[in-house]
Amino acid sequence: MQRLHLHLHLHLHPQFSMQSLRHLLLRLPKSKPYAVNPVSIVSLSSFSSFHSSHQRWNQEQNDENPKVWTFYDPLADQIVTTANGDDKCLAGDGEEKRTAGKNKKRDEDSLGSNSQAWSSMARRKPGKVKVSWVCENCGVTPGQWWGTCPSCQTLGSVKQFSESEVSRARGAEVSEAAMRSWLPKKLGNLAPQSLAEVNKGKNQSEWRIPLSGHFGMEVARVLGGGLVPGSLVLVGGDPGVGKSTLLLQLAAIIAQGLGYKGPAPVIYVSGEESIEQIANRADRMRITTGDLFLYSSTDIEDILYKIQPLSPQALIVDSIQTVYLRGVTGSAGNIMQVKECTSTLLRFAKQTDIPVLLIGHVTKTGDIAGPRILEHIVDTVLYMEGERYSSYRLLRSVKNRFGSTDELGVFEMSQSGLQAVSNPSEMFLSEHYTDSEVLAGLAITVIVDGSRAFVIEIQALCVSNSAATRQVNGVQLSRADMIISILMKQAGLKLQDHAIYLNVVSGFKLTETAGDVAIAAAICSSFLEFPIPNNVSFIGEIGLGGELRAVPRIDKRVMSVAKLGYKKCIVPKAVEKSLADLNLDIEIVGCRNLKEVINTIFQAR
Repeated sequence: MQRLHLHLHLHLHPQFSMQSLRHLLLRLPKSKPYAVNPVSIVSLSSFSSFHSSHQRWNQEQNDENPKVWTFYDPLADQIVTTANGDDKCLAGDGEEKRTAGKNKKRDEDSLGSNSQAWSSMARRKPGKVKVSWVCENCGVTPGQWWGTCPSCQTLGSVKQFSESEVSRARGAEVSEAAMRSWLPKKLGNLAPQSLAEVNKGKNQSEWRIPLSGHFGMEVARVLGGGLVPGSLVLVGGDPGVGKSTLLLQLAAIIAQGLGYKGPAPVIYVSGEESIEQIANRADRMRITTGDLFLYSSTDIEDILYKIQPLSPQALIVDSIQTVYLRGVTGSAGNIMQVKECTSTLLRFAKQTDIPVLLIGHVTKTGDIAGPRILEHIVDTVLYMEGERYSSYRLLRSVKNRFGSTDELGVFEMSQSGLQAVSNPSEMFLSEHYTDSEVLAGLAITVIVDGSRAFVIEIQALCVSNSAATRQVNGVQLSRADMIISILMKQAGLKLQDHAIYLNVVSGFKLTETAGDVAIAAAICSSFLEFPIPNNVSFIGEIGLGGELRAVPRIDKRVMSVAKLGYKKCIVPKAVEKSLADLNLDIEIVGCRNLKEVINTIFQAR
C-alpha cells in the first residue's frame, strides 16, 4: 500500500484531549490509501513548531504531492479530510468517493468557517485557577490544609477556596466601572502630595462626624470620638442581635446633622428587606427625619448609580452578604463576591469622602463569607454581643484605624430601639441585704474593659453532704478549680465533701484575674454561712501560695467602687499605700494572703 505523507492542520479546542484525538483517528477507514500512526501525535505546541520548521519542505513538495487538509467537524462528530490535488474528498464515515468539483465550494466554505472558529477557540486561554486554604474562623491563609488552624487553633476550620485569576481581574475592572461616574478626575492624573498640601485648608472640626444624644455619644465612644468621613465600618454580630436597629438609629442621627454641617441625606440600602418593612421599623422606633432615604437593591452598580443625585452624607448597606457585582463570578454571599463588593465600596468611600457602614452576619455554622474575611479590608470592625435571654447589648471595637480598640458601649434593647445605659454597673448587680443569711455567698469586684470599669457581682453556693460536683457559669473552670484548691490548702477550708456552684450576674464572662479574691470571698461566705456586708468590694489576684497580687489599673477600679458608694475595698497589701494617697471616700484594707482576708471580713460583729 502506497503511504501518503499528510500534513495535518488541526484546529481543536484547547480542552480537546490528545486521547480523544487518537480515538477519532483510529476510526478512519482502513481502505483509504493512507495510514496514520496515532501514537506519533504530539501536543499542539509541538505540532506548531514542526509546521514552522517544515514550511520549506511543504512548498517543495506542493507540486509533487497533493496538499491535504484535515480537520475535526464537531457537528458531524468525525474527521474530515479534503484533498485539493486530485479533486477528491475523503470523509471519515465510509461514504463513497465524490468528485471535489461538485462539492468544492461547499468544502471550502466549511473548511474556512470551521478553521476560523476553532482557531479563535485555540487562541483563547482558559483562566488559571488559584487554590488557597482559608480559615473560616479567623481569615488567615496558611498556604496548605491543616486540621487545626495555626492561628486561632480552631479544629476543622481550614477550608479550600478556588479563585479564578480572570474573574479576579474582571472584578477589579467592574468595580472601577461601577464608581467611575463618581470620580472627579481620572486616577491616572493623581500625583503624590506633600503632607502640608494635604492638610492645607483642612478644618479639624470636620475630621469626624459628631453623633449627638446619649445613644450617639455611646457609639462615638466606641468609634474613637465620631464617624470619620471616607471610612469603611463593618458591624458584625449574630443574627437577631440588633445590628440593623443600631445602624438605622445611627443613620437618623447622622441625617439630622446636629453640630456638623446641618441636615444632609443619608441612604439606608437593604438587600434583605423592602423599604416598607424598614419604614415600619423606623416608625416603631419613632424616627421621623425627612433626610433619611430608604432603598432596596442588591446590585452594587445600581446602588452607586441611584444614590449619586442625592450626594449622601453617609451610606449604609445591609448586608454585605446580599449584594453582588455583575462581572464577578459566583452568587451573592460567595467569598469572591463579598471581597470584591467590599473593595468596591472601599474605593468609593476613599474617593468621595462618604463614610460607608456595612452589616456582616456571623452565621451559625461559621461560614467562610463571614465578616472575619473582611477585617483586613475595612477601616473599623465593630462586634455587637448579647445573650438572647438578656436585653443588654455590648458594642465592642476589635479593629479601629482612627481610635482605640479598648472601648466598650453598653445598650439596652427596648420597644423603641437601643437605649444607652448610663450606669452599666447596675446591670451586673442585684439587690441583697446584709442581715439576710439566705443571700450569703455574694461578693463584689471590679473589671476593666477598655477605658471603662464595671462593677460585677459573683455568686457562690456550697452544699454540704452532696456529691463533690462543681458547676461554674461566667468563670473559667480551670481558674475556679485553682481557687478552690488554694482555699483548701492555704486557708484550711474543708470543701472536699461540698458541691460548689459559681455564677456571674447577668451572664457576664469573667476573663481577667482581678476577680480572684471576690470568688474566694463568695465561696467562704457560702461555706461559713456568713453574709458579706453590701458595702465591701474585693480587688486582687490570688497566687498558688495564697498570697494576694496586684492587678493592672487598680486605681481606676477603686475609684469606680468609691463613686458607687462602697465604703471598704480589700486590695493586696503592696498597693495599699499608693491607693491611700488618692484621698478617696473609701477605706482601703490591704491583705497579704487569704487568711488575712477571711479574718478581716468574717469576724463577729
